[in-house]
Amino acid sequence: MLKSICALAVGSLLLASTSLHAASDSGPIVIKFSHVVADNTPKGQGALLFKTLAEERLGDKVKVEIYPNSTLYGDANELDALSKNEVQLLAPSLAKFEQYTKQLQVFDLPFLFDDLEAVNRFQKRSKGRQLLRSMESQNIVGLAYWHNGMKQLSATKPLLVPTDAAGLTFRIQPSSVLQAQFSQLGATPLVLPFAEVFEALKSGKVQGAENPWSNIYSKQLHTVQPYITETNHGVLDYMLVSNPRFWYAIPHQIRTQLEGIIDEVTYEVNRQAEAANQADRNRIAATSGTQIISLTDEQRDAWRQAMRPVWQQFEGVIGADIIKAAQTVNRNKR
Repeated sequence: MLKSICALAVGSLLLASTSLHAASDSGPIVIKFSHVVADNTPKGQGALLFKTLAEERLGDKVKVEIYPNSTLYGDANELDALSKNEVQLLAPSLAKFEQYTKQLQVFDLPFLFDDLEAVNRFQKRSKGRQLLRSMESQNIVGLAYWHNGMKQLSATKPLLVPTDAAGLTFRIQPSSVLQAQFSQLGATPLVLPFAEVFEALKSGKVQGAENPWSNIYSKQLHTVQPYITETNHGVLDYMLVSNPRFWYAIPHQIRTQLEGIIDEVTYEVNRQAEAANQADRNRIAATSGTQIISLTDEQRDAWRQAMRPVWQQFEGVIGADIIKAAQTVNRNKR
């Protein structure tokens, strides 16, 4: 036991020493930014913009290395690499943090937020900012939320009311909230890698899915899904994260400048994501064979009421205060 504690303490000191050395005046602070998508995505463009602005404004004080397309680390090992300070910036989807904190599951709760503007308000207020710091004890500190988009429901039949989903199988990401969401509807959730979704829909292995417009269009999912209901029922977001020992060891003036740059990059990433989703929605609407269904206020409220048991199911692990704070950002309080 004593040897284990000593070894842990020595490891922590060495990691902190490495971080402090990286942030010293002996050379540039090297920031390795690893992600799993292509350079031409909003996330990929955000990483490149961060590199450009950081090196332009901080000169030889900072060197940013970008590793796209899982060329350095992939989904399976990137967060472990961050905790060991082998990489300094990541932007995983929020669902990837479930093993570190259950509080971020608030973003998966169905029909909790009215729209993307409500999500933005929540993320900028105290509870949303608090969630960025919820994993510091596990060597993960959140720096910003980056949008991918609001999720829509697609299926082989029109989904107007909650009971319409009963009996269908829906593809989901690994998430206990998403499992509960579809189970509550009388549907069957099936976890599948995103790369397999098109074939699964085409073959009939699953009959529905939930995705932002940009995911639907980029993978041509609409060609095998005749109906898309514009539900905006949840958000698919990323969190830009770093290792807190590394990040807080950066000299204050440099770190403040980097945080300002991150704010600029976040604005641009979110602008690009929103523009891409709107453009792809319009492209899908212009094609034949796919019907986009808009919900009335009454229909949307029926979905929300049907989903409230899921909110209650996860209230204990997410926190009643966090769920309440999320509800208050909606323009029409419910």
